[in-house]
Amino acid sequence: MKKTLLLAALICGTCFIQAQDTFTEFPDHKTPVAEEWEGVRNIRAAWGTSDVRYAWHSLPDIKSLKRSETLSAWRGERVSTQAVIYSGIATDSLAPLTLQLSSFKNGRHILPAEAVKASFVRNVLTDAWSTPDGRGAGCGHRPDHTIYDSAMVADMIDPHAEAIAMDAMSTRSVWVSCQVPADVAPGTYSGQLCIKAGKRTVTKLPLSIKVSDRILPEPKDWKFHLDLWQNPFAEARYYNTPLWSDAHLAAMRPSMEMLAAAGQKVITASIMHKPWNGQTEDHFDSMVTWVKKLDGTWEFGFDVFDRWVEFMMDCGIDQQINCFSMIPWALSFPYYDVASNRMQVLRAAPGDAAYEDIWVAMLKAFSQHLREKGWFSITTIAMDERPMQAMQRAMAVIRKADPEFKVSLAGNYHPEIENGLYDYCIALDQAELLPREVFERRKSEGKKTTVYTCCSTHKPNTFTFSVPAEGAWYGFYVAYSAYDGYLRWAYNSWTKDPLHDTRFRSWPAGDTYMVYPYGRSSVRFEKLIEGIQASEKVRILREEFAGAGDTAKLAALNALMEKFSFNSQYTDDFPALIRQGQQELNALSN
Repeated sequence: MKKTLLLAALICGTCFIQAQDTFTEFPDHKTPVAEEWEGVRNIRAAWGTSDVRYAWHSLPDIKSLKRSETLSAWRGERVSTQAVIYSGIATDSLAPLTLQLSSFKNGRHILPAEAVKASFVRNVLTDAWSTPDGRGAGCGHRPDHTIYDSAMVADMIDPHAEAIAMDAMSTRSVWVSCQVPADVAPGTYSGQLCIKAGKRTVTKLPLSIKVSDRILPEPKDWKFHLDLWQNPFAEARYYNTPLWSDAHLAAMRPSMEMLAAAGQKVITASIMHKPWNGQTEDHFDSMVTWVKKLDGTWEFGFDVFDRWVEFMMDCGIDQQINCFSMIPWALSFPYYDVASNRMQVLRAAPGDAAYEDIWVAMLKAFSQHLREKGWFSITTIAMDERPMQAMQRAMAVIRKADPEFKVSLAGNYHPEIENGLYDYCIALDQAELLPREVFERRKSEGKKTTVYTCCSTHKPNTFTFSVPAEGAWYGFYVAYSAYDGYLRWAYNSWTKDPLHDTRFRSWPAGDTYMVYPYGRSSVRFEKLIEGIQASEKVRILREEFAGAGDTAKLAALNALMEKFSFNSQYTDDFPALIRQGQQELNALSN
């Protein structure tokens, strides 16, 4: 099996090369304004900031750029910045640009070559949260993209683009990140980014990375409960591989290993057909086979479920399995009927005898299987927001089948069912409704309590048009509020053409996915990780200061976190807020 997977991975590696060779950005419908570029005749480059999406054909704010850059990091932390390349009015014949990174040295100590990476940031098509006149905001069908102020925006971080052509009067950013090894010597590591046009060196930009003696744990050991829902069906469609084949799993591995490196804790599994109808480009099929035998009893197969879970665990995501959903939107349950030798559909709602019969049978079989696999204790029967009575009836069926089953819910705050939920994810706009005493009880019981955002939240969010720093805000808010983490409903529910067009028929652009095919990250995903790392730092420092009785530093840390209260989401300047938080957090770490 391992040899087969290796072969499939090699084939997928060939796909990577083909993607690099064939991927061309859509043209920008915004043309440059020549007057804006007066005085810039040749190609130039400087350090910018990771908080800005530099527009393709607009001159960047030159006054804000700098010749050298310094990043501060704990050992084990990933830190990032952006270089900005902008070409003047006389660069039509410029050769394609390439990037080179020098060694990064601290005396006799050198960072491993793979620790520091530089990638071009590619432009994708986005829209806006609402129409210019404020109509059609947030969630809802979008039949006409032209009324949503569509534009090209820099979001995709593309490690496969070895060379990029540069037009006159255009801007291109370069994402530079350093994954600091946990075992390197502390100190300042200095190197440079070299930008070349053909054989000619455009510039060399100095970069220093100040490495603290503090250590951030490995992502698998982070306490932050990250839950970004995965869609394996989207990847099978995009890569044109048979579902659950070796080639399918090999093609998915880059996405899922990126997710594990972000600290993901949860595997998303579908235990029945279309739990959310067909809301995404690729609906979810059941990972469990449902069979009604000749004698009227039920039989369930878990081979696909096992293959998916084992694959995800092999990628490094192994702490929880959330299984959707006992209350699908359509309340229909397809199954294979042996007597008629065809697929049939049971239509039943919580409270119906037929609903209880089929789900008690399924959950009893599932419980036995999970216990045999050793997964029962990490599995939840998961739901998202449904009518209260339906949720209560479904939970009663779960308890009848196996009272030890854990239950999870993403939805509004409901005191009526809160105590029965192991993993409770509450909409951000209701996050302050959870009483402190309930919060503390849930923590003492070892339960998970998180927050989520979706299409209804204008900002902070992770749309492709969002200010990048908005993604980092969640981590700081979790550190302030004592929530356990953050959920977002879509990690990789790709659109029809995800490399070019992030817009979707129902929600703001980028709402359905955070990363791009062939192992390409995004600016917003990297900023989300930045906030999660900050949350882990706060946790570690709190524990240290409290344990040492350092009340002054603990008070200073808590005062810093007050700046990230619930009301901080209404700021007009997320970059400044996050920048201040990072600077003060690093100062407290010294």
